[in-house]
Amino acid sequence: MFQPDIIVIGAGIAGSSIAAHLAARKKVQLIDMEESPGYHSTGRSAAIFSEAYGNDVIRALTRASRDFFYSPPAGFATAPLVTPRRVLITARPGQEEALDAFIALAREGGHIERQSIDQALELCPVLKPQTLSGAALSTSPADIDVNELQQGYLRLFRQRGGVMTLATPIRELERLRDGWRIRTKDLDICAPILVNAAGAWAGEIGLLAGAADIGLRPLKRTACLIDPPAGYETAAWPMLMNVEEEFYLKPDAGLLLLSPADETLVEPCDAQPDELDIAIAVDRLEAATTLQVRRIVSKWAGLRSFVRDRSPVAGFDKRDPSFFWLAALGGYGIQTAPALSRIAADLILEGTESSFAARDIDVSPLSPDRLVTHAGAAKVSKA
Repeated sequence: MFQPDIIVIGAGIAGSSIAAHLAARKKVQLIDMEESPGYHSTGRSAAIFSEAYGNDVIRALTRASRDFFYSPPAGFATAPLVTPRRVLITARPGQEEALDAFIALAREGGHIERQSIDQALELCPVLKPQTLSGAALSTSPADIDVNELQQGYLRLFRQRGGVMTLATPIRELERLRDGWRIRTKDLDICAPILVNAAGAWAGEIGLLAGAADIGLRPLKRTACLIDPPAGYETAAWPMLMNVEEEFYLKPDAGLLLLSPADETLVEPCDAQPDELDIAIAVDRLEAATTLQVRRIVSKWAGLRSFVRDRSPVAGFDKRDPSFFWLAALGGYGIQTAPALSRIAADLILEGTESSFAARDIDVSPLSPDRLVTHAGAAKVSKA
């Protein structure tokens, strides 16, 4: 019988990537409640690699992940992980200061150039010039092949002897003297260390384990696919993004992916698109461009989980040194996965932050200690 050293809950990109690293030195059991890994946020991500996205912590993790994406280890992937995708950032009247601020910030993380109205129209001819007050083009981003990235980590995990069990909702989580016991419909397993990489459900797992409350907030984001305009070749178009993220539009396998970039607080769930959010996205797109949306090809929603400072959480719970948080990746879990998973695995395996200080890496902004508002019970079991 397989006896793990570490149990990882959640087989999205966070759980898959950290499990692959941990399996190099420990026996690891990866479990997920769904029938396929990455079913929720990971599988619904319109991922793009951009060193200009997010706060200082996110940008640092993204920069540290660049080499992996562009030169992955031999045998990790069967196809390139990234494909160049320029991003055209637009501003309508009244957003000039926001555009200036974005350009100043983006220059720290990649090549960006201010564009004239004519240049913006050349890049994306469906833009309405009367709605544009300015634009900028970032040439350093790239589309991320999310499936290829996750399958690479899962392949590595299996090669290193890791065991994954899917369709396994947790029925009971119990703190033992020397670790954790997890009961599901088909499993009854114990391990000294538990890694909580449950995405939008990480807060519930924390509550079930009696861990501290980090204030995790699952936010719903809606997206849909629409037909491209007749007479245009859209594959080479840049991603189109309003500077204050009122919407974004991105070429996607012959169609166009549209989102209102919404963030609606919800309970952890199999998120479903709301017709109002789709209508808002269409309205904003049609106001900014000459596109007329005649048909919604498909639509979906995903959950992006944040804590109050919008930085990831990676570290042992203050009240329990056997419970490790890897949560609150927001919309940046894909592009930061290579660096964040390595840092998180090292925190578990090395058991100290001193080694990071020696490498001039400050991991304190990732610690769950910064977020604790109140502590949970010492032990909670749920049937």
